[in-house]
Formats: sequence, structure tokens, C-alpha cells
Amino acid sequence: MSEPPVGRGSWFSDFDIGGGRLRVRDTGADLALDGTLIREGLIWLSHHVLVRARSWGLRLVRRDTRRIWFSPRAPRPWYMIWTAMAWGGLRIARTPQEADAAFSFEDATWCAPQAPPVSPSFNFGCTDVSKSRVAAVFEAVFGYPLAVDPRVWTGPAVEKSERNGAHDGRIVQCPTAPSPGMHYQRVVESSDGRFAYDLRTHCIGGQPRVVWIKRKPAGDRFSIHNLGVTVAKPETVFSADELAAIERFLAAMACDWAGLDILRDADTGRIYIVDVNKTDVGPIIALSWRDKLRSAGILAAALVETIEARTPKV
Repeated sequence: MSEPPVGRGSWFSDFDIGGGRLRVRDTGADLALDGTLIREGLIWLSHHVLVRARSWGLRLVRRDTRRIWFSPRAPRPWYMIWTAMAWGGLRIARTPQEADAAFSFEDATWCAPQAPPVSPSFNFGCTDVSKSRVAAVFEAVFGYPLAVDPRVWTGPAVEKSERNGAHDGRIVQCPTAPSPGMHYQRVVESSDGRFAYDLRTHCIGGQPRVVWIKRKPAGDRFSIHNLGVTVAKPETVFSADELAAIERFLAAMACDWAGLDILRDADTGRIYIVDVNKTDVGPIIALSWRDKLRSAGILAAALVETIEARTPKV
């Protein structure tokens, strides 16, 4: 078995750059290549150097390092799974035969089913993270709807691509004819009038492990840039019933590893899971250095713990 693909050549091959824009080939996300994006890229690079240095140091002192096989391709360093592995001293396996665990990794909305070559395995059953699939599973688990039919819905709605990672959400007025490839959701008002809040909830082993509370201008809720981000424990953000429902949602999605985008409606107090990111990037740039390292530690420990707990005992 050959070594897993780790991308298409250099890091730059993952992007198309031109006309002041940066386009992510896998997801189709089209971003303005401006000073903010460049500045965030440099912040990420400095964090990456620290994480990689720690990873090299752990390799020198550990001889029994756990290895993970990724299929159909291995993650680049800007994905959260790479950071968690590096911080925890885990390595990417060169073949399934030397792997201690397997991870289905493809930055795509729809994936072809594949059988995991070893156990424990992550995300091999999660083959559809489209917005309509997420909304359907959410309604079935939580008992109240997120999706709307734009042809009959009256008032504002969120229009966004079915594709994961497109970052093209916008408010439209309904009723309106649906556009091809787009999904429609009710507007979840998660702002306090000044700021909108997103609860990025990272889950490993089917359980919420850490919450990044993202703060954005209320009028720019779909921006990929955050004014500030803080770290919280899931039990301080969600009730026991909400945590149990999130776990049922993850099980219904067959999702072992994911960053969930969760919004809490300011009027009703209800939470809505609006997106499932099983190949999420991170840690979030706007986190402080302390919280970046704290988050990496939490997720690394949870990943190792999950692998150990799921490894068949002999």
C-alpha cells in the first residue's frame, strides 16, 4: 500500500490566487486576499511553527507513538485534526498496516462510502454534510425545524450553498424561488443588537469537548473574520439536555470528529446546529495564544483518549 496523499504538491497547490482573490479548490470558498487575510495567515504560521516544534520534540522522546491512517488523503497543517495530532504526539501512518486508527478525511460535502481498514475509525459513516442533510437530522433529533421552503416562507431567510465551507450565506426575503444548489434556513437571531455570537463546538468521539464563542458585528454575521473568540467548557454553555441532544445528533450523522456551528436564538433560547465541519481548520485565528494552546491540549487529549477507549482489548 502506498503512502497516503498529503495534498497536491506544495501548500499553494490547494489554492487558486488571482485578481485579489484566494479560492480554496476543495470547497470553492472565494475569499478576498486583503490585509486582514494576510495578517491572519501570518498569525497562523507563527502558531504552526510552535506546534510543529513540539511535535518534533515529542518524536525524540516517544517510541510508542500512535499512528493514524487517513483516507483518501491526509490533512494539511491548517486542519484541526493535524494540530491535535501534532500536539498529542501522534503521527500519520504511511500504510494501514502500521496504523493504530483510521480517519476518513476528504474536504468535500458528499463522499463515497469506504470501509475503514483498521479499528478504531473516525467519520467513515459520515458521507453527507450538506446543509439539507444537517437540517433534516437536526429537526429529527431536536424536534423543531431549521430549514424553510423559500416558496412558502414569509419574511427573511438565510440562503447558503449546500456545499460545506463555501462561506456564501446571505439574507433573502421570502417567498422567493429557490436558486439551484442553495439551501434555505430560518434566521436565528443570535445577536445582542451589537454583536452576533457563534458557538463553534468541537466534538470528538461523539461528544462535545470544547466551545469557541465567536463574536462578530451583528451586521456582518456571515464574515469569516471574528472580532474576538473565547474558550469555554461545553457544560458551561449548554444544558445537560442540550448536550445529550448534541450527542444524539452526532450519532445520527455518524460523525466522530467535527466542529459544529451552533447558534442560540436570543428570543427563544433554543439552540440550532446550522453546520457540520468534519474537516475543520483551526484553532481559530482570533483566539489568544493561551487559548490556542489550551484548545490544542484539550483536543489532543480527547483524541488520544478516544483512540485508547475504542482500541480492541486483546
